[in-house]
Amino acid sequence: RALEQGLHVLLFSDNVSLADELALKRLASSKGLLMMGPDCGTSILDGVALGFANSVARGPVGIVGASGTGIQEISVLLDRMGLGISHAIGTGGRDLKEAIGGITMLQGLQVLAADSATELIVLTSKPPAASVARTVLEAAARVGKPVLVNFLGADQLPAAQGSLRFAASLEETALTAGALLSASKQLPLLTPAAIAQLAGQLAGRLQQQQRYIRALYAGGTLCYETLLHLRSELGQVYANIADSEESRYDGQGSRPGHILLDMGDDAYTVNRAHPMIDPTLRMQRILQEAADPEVAVLLLDLVLGFGAHADPASLLVETLQQARAEAQRGGRYLAVIVTICGTDADSQSLSRQADILRQADVLVANSNAEAARLAGAVIKTATATGG
Repeated sequence: RALEQGLHVLLFSDNVSLADELALKRLASSKGLLMMGPDCGTSILDGVALGFANSVARGPVGIVGASGTGIQEISVLLDRMGLGISHAIGTGGRDLKEAIGGITMLQGLQVLAADSATELIVLTSKPPAASVARTVLEAAARVGKPVLVNFLGADQLPAAQGSLRFAASLEETALTAGALLSASKQLPLLTPAAIAQLAGQLAGRLQQQQRYIRALYAGGTLCYETLLHLRSELGQVYANIADSEESRYDGQGSRPGHILLDMGDDAYTVNRAHPMIDPTLRMQRILQEAADPEVAVLLLDLVLGFGAHADPASLLVETLQQARAEAQRGGRYLAVIVTICGTDADSQSLSRQADILRQADVLVANSNAEAARLAGAVIKTATATGG
């Protein structure tokens, strides 16, 4: 009804059929309207946040993303570098599937190409269908502005092609945009030596049997970025969003190994609010993992901003205190690494949330990719030294 009335639509709802999504997007496209979603968590239009989004500065970077927390992570990292966002157009997570054909991403490209405030366009997504990727890249090469492409998990990172640049991670996307636009600040990322030192300190507190990471994420793309890194560093990693049958684990029952769960996945949100709003299921899972004597590291994300929980760090600390008490009863230390996607302008305040966590002996990373590097380094160090 909204599309028939000439309105752009952001559809947050998930568990919508592909057939309905295609019909809605074709209708929107025929009317020159944006159909953002279904399953669109984030957009920022003219500085106004829709769905989950952060308070970030206005600026020259326009984003089109089939990834809500991908958009959020890139935008907050850019904000920390002194850059801002013109618009961030969410497409819904399935827009780049072959059945949909990238309809909204292609429209978003044209919107940002025509926008005078946008100097650099960023495209972000999990791996698109090959045919859709070709169509999108061909369109991106024609828009007349530099385009930075981040297709997480692409088999091979292409070299720069004319006005197109490519980045392998959300962090690298922000850093590359910063370099292209001469950002006024640098991200305060840890050096390899600093990561090694922290990893050594944490690994030294573990028992010999503690060898596994349990990563429990609210943000799906943050979880996927972590999966890619840990798989390259540690080998076999199990996840509910894994792209191979032998690595897929739905979270039911117990199994050994490194495990990542996207707890914002559709399976966890049927008749239940997203974990950014209601983290109850994740809190229960944290306690479950803390009871496993082989768990060494809990790796978690906190997503701040509009729509998210008002004080997620305080709530998380309450659960972590219980989890660590459980581990301590078994003579174990539980390392906890958290990445926070947010800014100080968010109502929850990045610095305040980080302070709450640090006071509870939680290691707070400067980006999601850094959190993954830290977690992997702890496990590799513990394995090499024998605990």
